[in-house]
Amino acid sequence: MIKVVIADDIPVLRSGLKAVLSQDTDIKVVGEASNGQEAFELCIRQHPDVVLMDMRMPDHDGGYGTRKIKDNFKDIKVLVLTTFDDKETVNRAVSCSADGYILKEMDSDKIISSIKAVAGGINVFCDNVFRSIKQDVIIQQEAKDFGLTDRESEIIKLICDGCDNKEIAAKLFLAEGTVRNSISRLLEKLELKDRTQLAVFAIKNNIV
Repeated sequence: MIKVVIADDIPVLRSGLKAVLSQDTDIKVVGEASNGQEAFELCIRQHPDVVLMDMRMPDHDGGYGTRKIKDNFKDIKVLVLTTFDDKETVNRAVSCSADGYILKEMDSDKIISSIKAVAGGINVFCDNVFRSIKQDVIIQQEAKDFGLTDRESEIIKLICDGCDNKEIAAKLFLAEGTVRNSISRLLEKLELKDRTQLAVFAIKNNIV
């Protein structure tokens, strides 16, 4: 029997999910939470196998709940179930050690299959989320291929976003002189003449 906690701030969605999951004899819903903190507290009391976690909830969101659960219960799996598949939300879930990421628009049988897979130790990500994660890995590898540090990659991204040295310094909490020197070293390292060439180089080589 797979014990599941449902974390979602919309009661009708929790009730609907519970009704769907209750139709499967291998799954038992042992608790419902309206935010990440409540989900964590339910894990203390119920020790479920899987937490179905929405990402955007009031007070303590899904990222908070996922991190708290994964830091304290290594054997509890967290499967994000949300309506949002934007890069920022996906990256937050992954950085908080979510074991999977699927969307609420999926068919009920696929949600059930995903729960069973995650409970069995298989990470599950819907297609578009997987493609986003894969692309990020490729970009990170390509940045490393050019010998770029994480900080240098951040500076390049901000240059491509149109930020001047002062804005980059403010966003990265650096001195403006440090940013200026870092850009000079970047241009020398990559054998480029100016910021425009740097931006073109970054886009051409999938660094941003």
